[in-house]
Amino acid sequence: MGLIVRLLINAVVVYLVASFLPGVSVDGFTTALIVAVVLALLNTFVKPILQLLSLPITILTLGLFLLVINVLIIKMTDYLVDGFSVDNWLIALIFSFIVSLVSGALGAASED
Repeated sequence: MGLIVRLLINAVVVYLVASFLPGVSVDGFTTALIVAVVLALLNTFVKPILQLLSLPITILTLGLFLLVINVLIIKMTDYLVDGFSVDNWLIALIFSFIVSLVSGALGAASED
């Protein structure tokens, strides 16, 4: 699947999740597209560094610390993108889980 299609799927998912999840707001689809691009960049460049630095605590918590890293990525996106906001850490965790689950399912369905 092409990069542009994947970004568009993620942007649609971000926009839809923000429309029904209280505590998450996106100004419009353009902002959702920017959020998808920023999330992709942070997941590509920042997340591996955080995972490497937190490897000991990730092992001690049997991988549960990866949820904290996902929340940090969402909160970084909140900080970097104007027009996108996530109220608290729990909402960021729920948002991260839903976006990952739905975009992964849609990505797998579009490859068939």
